[in-house]
Amino acid sequence: MVEAAFYGDDFTGSTDALLQYERLGLHGALLVELPPLDELRKLAAQYDVIGVAGIARSLPPDEQEAEIRPILSALRELDPRVVQYKICSTADSSPVLGSLGRALEVGRSLFGPAPVPVLAAQPELGRYTVFGHHFAAEAGVVHRLDRQPTMANHPATPMHESDLRRHLAAQTDLRITSLELTGYGELGARYAEIDGDVVVLDALTDADLVAVGRAVLAGGNGGPLFAMGSGGLSRALGTALTDGGRRSGVVRHGVGDSAPEQVLVVSGSQSRRTAEQIELAVRAGWTSLTLDADAAHLAVEALRAGAPGVVVHTGRADGVPGAVGHTSGLPGSGAHAAGGIGAGVLPLLAEGLAEVVRAVAQGTEVRKVIVAGGDTSGRVLRELDITAVELATDPTQDQDGFGPGVVLCRTLAADPWLDGLLVILKGGQVGSVELFEVLRVS
Repeated sequence: MVEAAFYGDDFTGSTDALLQYERLGLHGALLVELPPLDELRKLAAQYDVIGVAGIARSLPPDEQEAEIRPILSALRELDPRVVQYKICSTADSSPVLGSLGRALEVGRSLFGPAPVPVLAAQPELGRYTVFGHHFAAEAGVVHRLDRQPTMANHPATPMHESDLRRHLAAQTDLRITSLELTGYGELGARYAEIDGDVVVLDALTDADLVAVGRAVLAGGNGGPLFAMGSGGLSRALGTALTDGGRRSGVVRHGVGDSAPEQVLVVSGSQSRRTAEQIELAVRAGWTSLTLDADAAHLAVEALRAGAPGVVVHTGRADGVPGAVGHTSGLPGSGAHAAGGIGAGVLPLLAEGLAEVVRAVAQGTEVRKVIVAGGDTSGRVLRELDITAVELATDPTQDQDGFGPGVVLCRTLAADPWLDGLLVILKGGQVGSVELFEVLRVS
């Protein structure tokens, strides 16, 4: 019986939420699109957690509401203890794109007027909230969110404010308050007395997450709770649901010690970390291709010729330090114009990248795929008609060399060429620099 449900506003973050719940022994499935309610109920009987991976982060408010309202309503019908609106741990959003304010309004309209907790912190990934202000690490240095290089210069939702209360207030007229870390000694009592529509919660350590999870669940009024937060909130809620101890869960095995296999990477990411990952792969002999009309054919040819891996990317955005424009196949301009991805361009890029995956799956024996870019990955999987993904490895064991926030999944699809792929949906800023090679030799 389902105990928690979530909607992820991008696919990479959705796999992280799935991982956090699974770490506590809560068996889950991540759906790519919402099935009819009767099918959803049948699935709910098989899992502890049901998630739906979405693309709301890349949508303007009206399109976003059209996506999330029916999904949140359906998840509420499963009667879990909590429904989480999963957001990125860097709170990616703006009044015109991926609006968290609109999501909060929709959630309150469906779940009632109780204050909605918002927890963006995820200490495991170097994301912290203190006195309502959010901080994010990059290259080993913790920055205030509006000064973190990647987020300050994000091509779609650049962050100009670290105070999450002000950040959210720019997106909604709901009353926003906060609970500061200095009062967590009496968190339960303070949480019960919240005077506001939305409450931003601090967290600096995993112990803070535990306290938040208990307080949030204790604040329930009998019906499903609605909460918004990162994978840190998923971990907090999972810990509270299991009373701090791990359930037995489902036994899984790692990818094993098999011989190295070829890997396909398709990327719409413009982050520094993805650029570094591509650079290292190219130095290791991988083929790098810019997405164009010939990319699918060229990728198949390269893999058939024995390339250890192929990266098909969408070009380079100006202002990305360490971008890979000097390597083969990476010109200074590509499918992305300077300044980032236009809302109308993203679906076309995803369609092109999905065609590469389909061609490689049908034309080679490659079964390992990485999709890089939070806004890209969801659209690519939808284009491929992937039904759902499940974890492919033991959630209690860190996959050596992958890095925090990277989850290896297995696809479920009607198309036999696409069913059973080992896939990583990688956010732009996450993963070890060696990730592509690590997956190849795993």
